[in-house]
Amino acid sequence: MAKVVIIGGGIAGLGAAHKIRRAAQAGENIEFILVEKDDRLGGKIFTDHGVDDQGRVYVADGGSDSFLTDKPAVHRVAKLLGVFDEETGTCDENKKTFIVKGGRLVEMPDGIMMFAPTKVLPMATTRLYSWPAKLRMALDLVIPRKKRWAEGEGAQQNDEPLEGFVVRRMGRECLDRLAEPLVGGVNGSDPKTMSLAATYPMLLEMEQKHGSLIRGFLAQRRKVEEMRLKYPLKPGAKRRTFFSSFLTGLQYFTDKLADAAGRDCIRTGVGATGISRDEEGTYKLSLEGGEVLSADAVIVATESWAAASLSKEIDAGIAGLVEQIPCSSSATVVMAFDEKDCPFPKDWHGILSPMVEHRPLTGVSLMSSKWPDRAPAGTVLLRGFLGGSRDQEVLERSDDELLELARTQLVELLSIAEDAKPLYARLFRWDRGMPQYTMGHLDRVDEIERRLAGIAGFALAGGAYRGVGVPNCLDSGEAAAAKVLGDLGIRVPSDGEQQGGRGR
Repeated sequence: MAKVVIIGGGIAGLGAAHKIRRAAQAGENIEFILVEKDDRLGGKIFTDHGVDDQGRVYVADGGSDSFLTDKPAVHRVAKLLGVFDEETGTCDENKKTFIVKGGRLVEMPDGIMMFAPTKVLPMATTRLYSWPAKLRMALDLVIPRKKRWAEGEGAQQNDEPLEGFVVRRMGRECLDRLAEPLVGGVNGSDPKTMSLAATYPMLLEMEQKHGSLIRGFLAQRRKVEEMRLKYPLKPGAKRRTFFSSFLTGLQYFTDKLADAAGRDCIRTGVGATGISRDEEGTYKLSLEGGEVLSADAVIVATESWAAASLSKEIDAGIAGLVEQIPCSSSATVVMAFDEKDCPFPKDWHGILSPMVEHRPLTGVSLMSSKWPDRAPAGTVLLRGFLGGSRDQEVLERSDDELLELARTQLVELLSIAEDAKPLYARLFRWDRGMPQYTMGHLDRVDEIERRLAGIAGFALAGGAYRGVGVPNCLDSGEAAAAKVLGDLGIRVPSDGEQQGGRGR
C-alpha cells in the first residue's frame, strides 16, 4: 500500500486528499494521511456561525467569502460532492460599490471594468476623478503600445508592475483612486512591485491586441453581451453572478471536502517540522512532539514561508526560490449592528479605501446585502479589512484595539450611531497569509516546477504559485496529487470515475 503524507489542511491540501481518496475508491492501492497544525481545517476559508445574546445567528466568513463564478474548479468538485445545488450567487440588486474620497463615499461610475471606463456619461459626471484625470484616462485611446511583442512572446516576457502600467496607460489618479484599491488591494499587494503577468496577464495582452485598455474592455463587454443574447438563462436555472459562495458560508465546501476525503485520515493540531528522504527514496516527516511518519510521497500545501523551511532538505534550490515569495499579513473584522443604528442605504456590496486616503480600514463589505441570509432580520452585518502590504504596523495592536479601530472607522464612514455597540463581533488574523506575486514570480515558479519534476513523490501546492483564488488553490492541490500519483505509477481518477470501482 503506497502512502502519501499531505501537510496543510486548507483547500489545496483537502483538494489533494480528496483526489487521492477517489483513486483509492476506484481500486488503486493508495492511502494518505493529512496533518494540519491548526485545530481546524479549511485554512483561510473560515466561516463562523456567531450567536448574539438574543440567540440570533450570523454567518460570518473571516477569510475568503467567495470565488469567481467563471473559474470551474469549485463547481466541478461541488458536483462530485453532491453539493452544487448549495451554491449561491450574490444579491446583485444591491451591487453598488463606493470609493472613499476625502472621507466621503463616491459611487463607482457605471461602465467601469476593473479600472477602465467604458461609458462616457457616467465617467464625465462622476466626482471620483478630477477633469484633468478624466482627460488623461481618455488618452489611453491614442497612447501607443509600449512595444510590439516578438513572435512567441507573451505577458511573462513583457511583465510590468501594476503601478508602472496603469500610470503609463491611464495616469496617476486612475492608479491612486481605483486601480490600487481594486486591483492591488484585493491581492494585498504593493502596486510598485506587483507582477501583472502573474496576476492579470490579460491587461498586458489587451494592450498588445487592441492598443488600448478602453478599446479592449469595450470589446470584452460586447462579447459578454453577445453571449448573454445567444445563451439566455434557461427558466429555473441558477442565477449567474460574478462571485459565488455557499448558502451557509464558504467553509461548508471545505467541510464537505474533508468529509469526502475521510476525516479518519486527517490529524489536526499537529505541525510538521521537517522532511527528509533516505537512500531508498522513502520520505520521513518529522512532527512536533518527536513523531516521525514514513511515506512514499509528500505534498506540502502550506504558506510559502513554511514550504520553504520544510523543503530545504529535499531540494535547497526549491527552498530558496520559494523563500523569495513574500507574504503580507492582514486581519478581517466582522461586526453586526442593530439596523436602527445604521441609517445608511443598504443597496451596496462594498467600499474601497485607497491608500491615498491614509485610513487603516482598507475596505468594507456589507455582507447582509451582498449575500442572502447572512444576518437575521433587523440587523446589519459588515466586514472590514486591515493590514495588507500598505499597513503591516496596524496589526501590532491587540485584538480589542483592532476591533475598536474597525468600529470607529465604520462609524465615520457610514454614520452609524456613535455609541452603537456590535451585537456580534469577531476578529480573524491571517499572519503572513497573502503571497505577493512580485516581478519575476512566473520565472521563479517555472523553475520550482522544473525542479519538482525531477523529484519523484514530492509536490508543492497552494496559493503561493499560480493563483491565490479559491478555485486556483483547489486546482493546485489536485495537480499536486496527480503529480505524486503519477510518480508512484498510480492511475489518476477522472471526474467521471465511479466510486468503488474503475470507470470506463
